[in-house]
Amino acid sequence: MEREKAKAVLEAILFAMGDSVGIDSLATVIEEDRQTTKGIIEEMAKEYDAGDRGIGLVMLDDAVQMCTKGELYEYLIKIAKVPKKFILTDTLLETLSIIAYKQPVTRLEIERVRGVSCDHAVNKLLEYDLITEVGRMDAPGRPLLFGTTEQFLRSFGVRSLEDLPELNAVQIEEFKQQAESEVQMQLDI
Repeated sequence: MEREKAKAVLEAILFAMGDSVGIDSLATVIEEDRQTTKGIIEEMAKEYDAGDRGIGLVMLDDAVQMCTKGELYEYLIKIAKVPKKFILTDTLLETLSIIAYKQPVTRLEIERVRGVSCDHAVNKLLEYDLITEVGRMDAPGRPLLFGTTEQFLRSFGVRSLEDLPELNAVQIEEFKQQAESEVQMQLDI
């Protein structure tokens, strides 16, 4: 398939799907290999970024999604319903970071790190589609395992989990001390 036709096909698919589409699936449709398809997508992304376009492409792990450019949000809300905003409290952020860095992880493992119950936080993160159940652990009781979603990647502006910042020993020790002080406050109540 000629390159311009391939771009048109990819654009139509991404527009119609409205959600992320795997690069392998796109490669199959345009009958190209994975690397060629990624090259075409990267070229399209540059074209969208270079012009005064209202849309762009977002790369997420091994998928791509067409989306509205963030700087145009103020115009969108004038005509569309205001999307439901969620508030990430410190507790939710702590729980989410544990899941992001240790996934797949069980509730019990999250609670061991935090030192307190995490039922509410996990339920809220599931509701916000930032985490999902990724399976069950092969252990007694078969506890659920949790991991992050593509929505997590979109929300935090990272392409893949490898793009998350690395934690150093000082940060880990600070997190540990914060968790211990939380536990102590809970015990004092």
